[in-house]
Order: sequence, then C-alpha cells, then structure tokens
Amino acid sequence: MFGNYLIGLREGLEASLVVCILIAYLVKTGRRDRLPPVWAGVGAAVALSMAFGAVLQYGSTQLTFEAQEALGGTLSVIAVGLVTWMVFWMRRTARHLKAELHGKLDAAVAMGTVALVVTSFLAVGREGLETALFIWSAVQATDDGYNPIIGAALGLATAMVLGWLFYRGALKINLARFFTWTGAMLVVVAAGVLAYGVHDLQEAGWLPGLHDRAFDISTTIPKDSWYGTLLKGVFNFQPDPTTLQLTVWAAYLAPTLAAFYGLFGNRPAKPAKPATPTP
Repeated sequence: MFGNYLIGLREGLEASLVVCILIAYLVKTGRRDRLPPVWAGVGAAVALSMAFGAVLQYGSTQLTFEAQEALGGTLSVIAVGLVTWMVFWMRRTARHLKAELHGKLDAAVAMGTVALVVTSFLAVGREGLETALFIWSAVQATDDGYNPIIGAALGLATAMVLGWLFYRGALKINLARFFTWTGAMLVVVAAGVLAYGVHDLQEAGWLPGLHDRAFDISTTIPKDSWYGTLLKGVFNFQPDPTTLQLTVWAAYLAPTLAAFYGLFGNRPAKPAKPATPTP
C-alpha cells in the first residue's frame, strides 16, 4: 500500500500544483472569468485518466492468459519509461515550473477560451495518464487485492489537500528537495515494476529464462508472510526472481539513481588557475 500511496501522492501533487498555479495566476491578475474553461479542461483530463484506467483494468480481463501477461509486461515497461522521464523532468524544472506555466497561460488567454481548456487539459492530462498507467502496472505487480488501489487513492487525496494548502499559502516547502527525495523513492518502486514486467513477458513467452532462478529464499521470506507482503507491496520484492529479472532490475536501478543524483556528467568544475602577474 505504501508504494502506491507514494505514487498517488507524488503524481497527484504535481497535478495539484499545476492546477493551483493556473488558478492563482488568473485570480491574482483579475481574470476570474477565465476560471470555468480551466476547470473544464481539468475535469476532462480527470475523466480521461479514469476512463483510461478502467479500460486497462476491464479490457485486459477479456484476453487470454498469454495475452494478459504480454499486455501487462509491455505496459509496465512503458510506465517505467514514462515515470523515469517524468522524475528527471520534474527535478530539472521544479524551480521554474511557475514561470513556465504562467507563460503558457498568458498565451492561452490571448488565444481564447478553447486554448485555455486545451492548456489545462494537457497540463493535467499528462500527469493523469501517467498516474493511471503506473498505478495499474503497480497493482498488477503487487497482486494484493484492493490494498494498492486504496493506497493510491489515499495518496491522491493527500495530494489534493496539500494542493489546497499551497493555494491558501498555509504550506511552504522546498519543492525541489521534495521532488528529489520522492523521485529517488519512485525510481526504486519503478525498478520493481520493471522486474515484474519482465516476468510477465517471460510468462507470455516473449522473453526466455522463465525457470532460470537467480536465487530462491521463499522459505526465509515467504510470500504470504506479513514481511514478505510488505516488501512486495513497497518494493515489488520477489523472493525467487529469475536471472533476467534480477539483471534488468540492477541494470535499471543503479545507473538511474546515479544519473538522478548527478554522479554522471555533473562533476564540479575545477577552479581556474590564478593569472600570472605581469611585471
């Protein structure tokens, strides 16, 4: 439940911040008459995201087992790619998000009502579709009934409350630092989703090595134990992964975290040598 709570919180907070920035800017600039188109775009984005999640959930149940595994594995890989891109993008632009949205909103106001609807729809819709896909993939990975959905719903509810507090000015935190820490945790969660997606593709027959186990500690950490369930729910931990699963998990997690924290290509510049004084 915690892993999906984190997903709902972080993704929902991004959408909440976008909505708050758009609304606050219109209110402060005396353009309250432009709020209905913004809310219309937000409502359409939320409806599309919910419909997308419903199609993923109920459409996949009509497929054969192999097709379900192939679909689940493919969408898990896509979800990890989208979330990884989003995590890096948000860390890079968190400090300048308000200015960027203000510029887009000014252009939309000048173009008219339809442009406002489209701007708010795109701003929220992207987050909503990413959230729906990643939560669906995480739910399939944990296979823990309704608990992952409850966790995600609680995370989204918390994000809405935090967004309202941001709008009211009652809460001020360092967003860059917040997105850095939650982004790192999401990378860990995404690594587990990716490993589970690989297992799905192995069960679908798309990838080899289904019965080649890297290790098996099921007797030490049973899947049905409370700590086994906790590890699976938070990190998508599997006590008997295949060699390919473990390889992909490590190949994604280590370089992604290293790049996220700037260990590659962001070394501080060497101080310049002092100029030699002329006689």
